[in-house]
Amino acid sequence: MNIRERLSQLPSVDECLKSSHAQNWLETFYRKTVIRSIREVIDSRRKEILNGASPDPSIDTIAGDIEKAIRQYSAYKLRPLINATGVVIHTNLGRSILSNRAIENVAATAGSYSNLEYEIPKGKRGKRYSHIKDIIKELTGAEDAIVVNNNAAAVLICLDTFAKGKEVIVSRGELVEIGGSFRIPDVMKSSGAILREVGATNKTHLPDYENAVCGNTGLLLKVHQSNYKVIGFTEEVPIEKLVKLGREFRIPVMDDLGSGCLINLEKFGIYGEPTVQEVTGQGADIVTFSGDKLLGGPQAGIIVGREK
Repeated sequence: MNIRERLSQLPSVDECLKSSHAQNWLETFYRKTVIRSIREVIDSRRKEILNGASPDPSIDTIAGDIEKAIRQYSAYKLRPLINATGVVIHTNLGRSILSNRAIENVAATAGSYSNLEYEIPKGKRGKRYSHIKDIIKELTGAEDAIVVNNNAAAVLICLDTFAKGKEVIVSRGELVEIGGSFRIPDVMKSSGAILREVGATNKTHLPDYENAVCGNTGLLLKVHQSNYKVIGFTEEVPIEKLVKLGREFRIPVMDDLGSGCLINLEKFGIYGEPTVQEVTGQGADIVTFSGDKLLGGPQAGIIVGREK
């Protein structure tokens, strides 16, 4: 039997759908998933034949492979893993692990109706942020707080709100890129803000910021170098000096902390991680950070700062 004859014996998608096997699949799985799986298996058999193999083309024979493909497409893709990388908060492996208490509360609430946007004492519609706003304010010392999808979104929202069409002054050494191709220049461009980089890669001084201030300056931005370090002949401007400069020119100052540390890590041998409380205490108008890194929560971007 030649290749053309063997190919002609392969069942069509329609023939597979009319088989007794397909009736069982269609009762359980989404029709498009079934059709996709049938096509995939038939295509696989076709390639085998073209490569010189002689697979059994009968529907009864390929039904097992079709069902396996259907179940793979329909299965939950997320699964628990053992993290043996040596990186405790691994951004590719789920980031921070939720505490048992948090997991229990999520399971109890997610499987039921809840007071997400309802004030029980007042018996009326409420705001979803009310559940976490006061806690974050207490933890960080900030006047106000809001939670968004992730820190990239937090940065984008702040830039769009305070500096759309205006210049944002940032040190050249802080134009970072983190995982997922999050780049400060790209986020700034998406927000409509105008990037005004100052200083050199390894050294930026306060006069660099001061000399860049103009009538169209919307924001002074500081970005924490969370995934790399420039060492040696270096210098950066501390946030308190940027805040003083911002007050002088009546320009808001924003600090993107990234990982969002809430406790002093020096006792654990980790240095150079400023806490959110320190930065808000030093007068930053806006501070953004992640909820799923050092904070130990779910994926989130948190914006804290002055109320007005």
